[in-house]
Amino acid sequence: MKNRLRVLRAEHEWSQADLAERLGVSRQAVNAIETGKHDPSLPLAFRIARLFGQSIEQIFDDLAD
Repeated sequence: MKNRLRVLRAEHEWSQADLAERLGVSRQAVNAIETGKHDPSLPLAFRIARLFGQSIEQIFDDLAD
């Protein structure tokens, strides 16, 4: 699943560890989501969307190219 997490994190000048702390997950989990190796659970996707003030659809794209 493609996502804009890395871009959004950079816009806020947060490290992966900073974002992980805000979301209550590990830095490794943030890395896995950013690189597309892992899709977030629905509750985590909602937390991410709320944190950045965007909808889930604005951050995550499940459509294949």
